[in-house]
Amino acid sequence: MPAVAIEDIIKRIHDLPSLPVVVIELLSTMEQEDIDVHLLADKITLDQSLTAKTLRLANSSFYGMQSKVTSIQQAIAVLGFHSIRTLVTACSVTGGIAPLPGNRFDFQCFWRHSVATAVAAKALAPRLRQNAETAFTAGLLHDLGTLVLATRFPAQYEEVASWRRQHDCGSAEAERAVFGLDHAAVGSALAAYWKFPAAIQSAVALHHELREQDVVSLPLTIHVANILAHALDLSGQEDDLVPPLSQRVWRTLALSDEVFLELFRDTELAFQDMSQILVG
Repeated sequence: MPAVAIEDIIKRIHDLPSLPVVVIELLSTMEQEDIDVHLLADKITLDQSLTAKTLRLANSSFYGMQSKVTSIQQAIAVLGFHSIRTLVTACSVTGGIAPLPGNRFDFQCFWRHSVATAVAAKALAPRLRQNAETAFTAGLLHDLGTLVLATRFPAQYEEVASWRRQHDCGSAEAERAVFGLDHAAVGSALAAYWKFPAAIQSAVALHHELREQDVVSLPLTIHVANILAHALDLSGQEDDLVPPLSQRVWRTLALSDEVFLELFRDTELAFQDMSQILVG
């Protein structure tokens, strides 16, 4: 019997603040072809904080531009609309769930791992013939259900931490023992509430438990990116465990040792700038 009913978790998700209207509009364009880029750029610019953070990211070494961009319109012209949509979404999501007073959950470690997974997913996606921007967004969101559980059910989440220590296991296993479900299921429900595309919802839901049909799919990319991020130990979490990479997934990837070394290097390099701006 789960300690918390799924209905209660869904209710807490619906109590969370919605994303800014402009971000919801941007997300809706992920499945559209006819987009008024100039109108959306003007709407982004109305949010000064979001604009400032987005431009810092656009000017970071992550994109390696020769000259500095000073407006959203210019950033779109240089980097493309899809990249700027990803950055605006990232800036908004990382500030979407604030810590509650007295909560002992380590937000810094959480977001460092999320950013590491996002940049690993972006590096991996082209090698699996997938959209790098969508992979980055899904990677950033993959553990978001953890924030819901940790901030809305803090007492039970303390039990999750205890269970992990006692059984030397990953967070998903401990969450299922305490809550009766894990952060992947909760995160998928949050992604649906925030109106992220179905492909991203699916990747969040399945990043721990891949199905047979998820061969060379977005869930596979996020599954592997999550493992890479844990292996690089970029979160700063002392008791971080690296999830296993199955033989089936290894064979499906069919990537050489050289490619994996490139992925590690690219992820570490991109992580430094991204985490400094998004996490602080």
